[in-house]
Amino acid sequence: MSSEIDMSGLLAQMRALAAQAEGRAPEAAGAAADGPGFAELLRRSIDSVSEAQKEAGRLAAAFEAGDPHVNLAEVMVALQKANVSFQAMTQVRNKLVAAYQEIMGMQI
Repeated sequence: MSSEIDMSGLLAQMRALAAQAEGRAPEAAGAAADGPGFAELLRRSIDSVSEAQKEAGRLAAAFEAGDPHVNLAEVMVALQKANVSFQAMTQVRNKLVAAYQEIMGMQI
C-alpha cells in the first residue's frame, strides 16, 4: 500500500492549469498530461486513508480477540497512522473547500 503522492506530477498539473487560466499555450504547460490527474491522486489518497483505517481496525480486533501474533505496540502504531492520515485528509478537504469558495467569490 503506497500512500505517497507524486508531488512533482501534482505541481506540474497545477502549473498547467495556471497556464491555461492565463491563456498561455498548452505546450507551455508541459508534463501535466504524463501522470495521473488530480482527481486520480485524490482518489488514491482517500483509498490509502481508508486502507489504513481498515488495517488499524483489523489489528485492534485481533488484539482484543487475544491473537498472540498481534502486540499492543503494533496496534497503537497502526491506530496512530490511521489517525494522522485521516487528519491530513481532513486538512486537504478544508483547503479544497476554501479554494472552491474563493473561486466562486471571484468577479468575472
